[in-house]
Amino acid sequence: MGLRFKSFTLLEMLVVIGIIGILISLGVSSYSTAQRKSRDAKRKSDLKIIQNALEQYYSICGGKYPSSINFSGTITATTTDCPGLASDVTLISMPTDPLGGNYQCVGTCNASAYTICPKNVGGGRFLETENCNSTNKSCCISNLQ
Repeated sequence: MGLRFKSFTLLEMLVVIGIIGILISLGVSSYSTAQRKSRDAKRKSDLKIIQNALEQYYSICGGKYPSSINFSGTITATTTDCPGLASDVTLISMPTDPLGGNYQCVGTCNASAYTICPKNVGGGRFLETENCNSTNKSCCISNLQ
């Protein structure tokens, strides 16, 4: 009576390795899609926060927006620009894009109007998962007044 060892054949091993490879590639694909959607959600949230700060500035400063916006600094209502303020009020420290860099003014950004978009992520697109480009600025924010 000889000893008989039970083992897997080479074909069975290759099938298992192939299935594991397919599962890993599906997981990586889903993960990268989730990352892009997450970055876009952050961009939209950041833009809404910037818009809220600019609208607060508008109400504090007698119906005008900042004449210029420093996208790497803060939005501050100063006693110089806003008569009636007792002291300067910092409304927001500007957030940065999840991939780095700053948000940008598109068109005019002055005391009467603004349009702010995320930075271009390539091909004229402002978001990674939605089709909004330089002609369709649905991913941007504009003044509410």
